[in-house]
Amino acid sequence: MAEPDAGKVHTTAAQGALRINEVKLTKYLKGLIKGFTREITVRQFPIGQSNPTYQLIAGSKKYVLRKKPPGKLLPSAHAIDREYRVISALKSSGVPVPATLLLCQDPSIIGTEFFIMEMVEGRVFHDPGLPGLSSEERSIFFDDFVHILAVLHSLNFDSIGLSDFGRPEGYLERQVARWSKQYEASKTKDIASMTKLIEWLPKNLPSDQSVSIVHGDYRPGNTITSSSKPRISAVLDWELSTLGHPLADLGYCCANYHGQISTIGEFSTLDHKRLGIPLEQEFVERYCQYAGRSSIKDYHYYIAFSLFRSAAIIQGVYKRGLDGNASSKQALKFGGVARQRADIAWALIKEHY
Repeated sequence: MAEPDAGKVHTTAAQGALRINEVKLTKYLKGLIKGFTREITVRQFPIGQSNPTYQLIAGSKKYVLRKKPPGKLLPSAHAIDREYRVISALKSSGVPVPATLLLCQDPSIIGTEFFIMEMVEGRVFHDPGLPGLSSEERSIFFDDFVHILAVLHSLNFDSIGLSDFGRPEGYLERQVARWSKQYEASKTKDIASMTKLIEWLPKNLPSDQSVSIVHGDYRPGNTITSSSKPRISAVLDWELSTLGHPLADLGYCCANYHGQISTIGEFSTLDHKRLGIPLEQEFVERYCQYAGRSSIKDYHYYIAFSLFRSAAIIQGVYKRGLDGNASSKQALKFGGVARQRADIAWALIKEHY
């Protein structure tokens, strides 16, 4: 059985530029969301480096608020409206998501755009090794985790109103170009492996042109697990979601098997079989089974691409930390993470190509 505090969600008081004017927010929400009849209490979730996320307590009810970070932002980053749209569209799709309640695009209310959704109670395992769970519980969790990803990728995006959520063609090419640009805009020092990836990735694109809804940051830490069983109750953090290549999501999930990728906890060196965690090949085979795929060509390209993209993202987080605009004080600890991920990606390319 799981330990009592395994996956427990904590909140803290927001500090500095991340504080929210509770009186002004309450006044705005009255009449728009049922239950906001008196001043609310705002607490911040300390984990999360991109869009600041808060718990709102109004009487006996709890909600979650997601907002853009303060300060000057990189172009096209922190797309709160897109995140709200995709979560709303996925209601009753088979992919568990919180119920969305309100999108506010008026920055005069709390300083930036934001949206509110219902709070789903449960556990959040930021450590991908799922400490505190039994081997049987881990096995159940990961089967659910893989199955939900395959369900997401099988959805007809036209039928749920997301036909214009992204350009179906050329996803990987556009993503490499976008994150190359974002990395250059937030670069603090040269990383040789990033320079090599920026050159190699667009010249070696896979021939597979599959298109689906992609999450963009699908990992255990972006799911809520039921408090009573190891099943996923909600998938969170859809900021990077778009229409794209489903195998980019898979590559992102499997990158942890290739080194210390997670910033919280260890994964690649764990005894996966003993702990009830699928081996990399088992993870991929199970995904193929649920997704109806016979095999995956250019598998290591998708892992290298995902490591490259996450390196660019984490470099942006670190730069915001230096500029004083990060969502968490942890941002300044990520100074060497971008290089680490890029080095692993380039090593994979040299080994498999």
